[in-house]
Amino acid sequence: MSELKYLRHTPCGDIAGTDCQWSGVAAYKGIRYATAARWCYPEPVTHWDGVYEATEYGACCYQPRAFYDESQVAEKAFYYNEFRRGETYRYSEDCLFLNIWTPADAAPDSKLPVIFYIHGGGFTGGCGHEKHFDGPEWPTKGCVAVTINYRLGPLAFACLDELAKEAGHTGNYGLFDQLCALQWVRANIGAFGGDADNITVMGQSAGAMSVQQLCLTPLAEGLFAKAVMSSGGGVSKMLSAKPVEELYPFWENVMAKAGCADLAALRALAPETLFTAWQEAKKECKNAMTVSGPAQDGVFICKPGTEVVAAGEQRHIPYMLGMTSEDIMPPILYTMVKGWCKTQDEQNGPACFGWFFDRQLPGDKNGAWHSSDLWYWFGTLDHCWRPLTATDKVLSAQMVTYLTNFAKTGNPNGGGMPTWTPLDAAHTKVLRLGEQPPHMGKASLAKLVWTMLTNKAVGE
Repeated sequence: MSELKYLRHTPCGDIAGTDCQWSGVAAYKGIRYATAARWCYPEPVTHWDGVYEATEYGACCYQPRAFYDESQVAEKAFYYNEFRRGETYRYSEDCLFLNIWTPADAAPDSKLPVIFYIHGGGFTGGCGHEKHFDGPEWPTKGCVAVTINYRLGPLAFACLDELAKEAGHTGNYGLFDQLCALQWVRANIGAFGGDADNITVMGQSAGAMSVQQLCLTPLAEGLFAKAVMSSGGGVSKMLSAKPVEELYPFWENVMAKAGCADLAALRALAPETLFTAWQEAKKECKNAMTVSGPAQDGVFICKPGTEVVAAGEQRHIPYMLGMTSEDIMPPILYTMVKGWCKTQDEQNGPACFGWFFDRQLPGDKNGAWHSSDLWYWFGTLDHCWRPLTATDKVLSAQMVTYLTNFAKTGNPNGGGMPTWTPLDAAHTKVLRLGEQPPHMGKASLAKLVWTMLTNKAVGE
């Protein structure tokens, strides 16, 4: 056994951490929070023997890039170069791991705010330790950081009648992973100096949509205090989950393309063969996202998000949400942000803070592309290949301060920062972050529509 550092005593057992790039911050990598067989709901980890050495990241969930050389695929080149070049990832169905960064001197009575981050990737890719997530700056500002892995693609969202009969419901395995990780953090984060009653859930893209579902589902009541959503916050009929029964034909087609006569055969299928059959079946769908993502299962998602919000049944907590100027579907995302904040105000909810990120990142002409704001929110610019400038470092420092202020109090303001006014019926401006110093302003809807029609951003 290697020399144990940063030893902590958790309800599950003792755990040892390691150093990271921030002085005075301890990292606990690859903590197994749950186990799950294929298309079974997660079982939380409640005990381990001996000392858990949390010094290396755990395996990522299988995803399409696990089965080919991403560096050789032209349409994957942009995000590969941005976030993964030079990195090595392990893939497995045994992938339910999370990572924690906390001040090394944090004690159980420190009661630090916690930021619990869910990665994006279209519900089909990604993990909690790509370059931009590797060592958030937040603990240097007095917050505990958590990132998680969860199941993806066909391993996460299969919907079959046989599975419903087996467990009482089917689908959303990846969402239940996220819920299980959040429950594990609530039960254990005190040992890392975190406050279980002051958790902010945060996500981007599919991660933001996941946070949205946590804000809508009755299963997450009382589990977190605040929410942050980038490029995917708010509700829309266009993005509403379908009832699982409507998805059965698609998954039966996956089974047929895989040559499986029954569920047992599909469960025993090699991951690469399963992913191949799933991708072939998606080619026959008009909207692949609707058949390979969250579904109305009657348990996690009981009705469309628009109906939940209309009834005022969502979490009434402080929110931060926004998007980027060269985002995917920017006018739709912008409208969703403003609509969510307006509804919160009309329902007398806590303050809701909207942002618009427009930093034209140096190094190419792609502007503030989808996911570009993550380098800045995480404060991980030193991992980035781009010729970033003092302007970028100042912007990132400001964004990290806003975020950690929000995690502490539900209000991003303070510490001499430019004032961020909540978005409500009386105040319709958002915080502009990027090309100019932070200030309240509006985005041109006409320009966002033009961007959507001409933008080459493909997302992960």
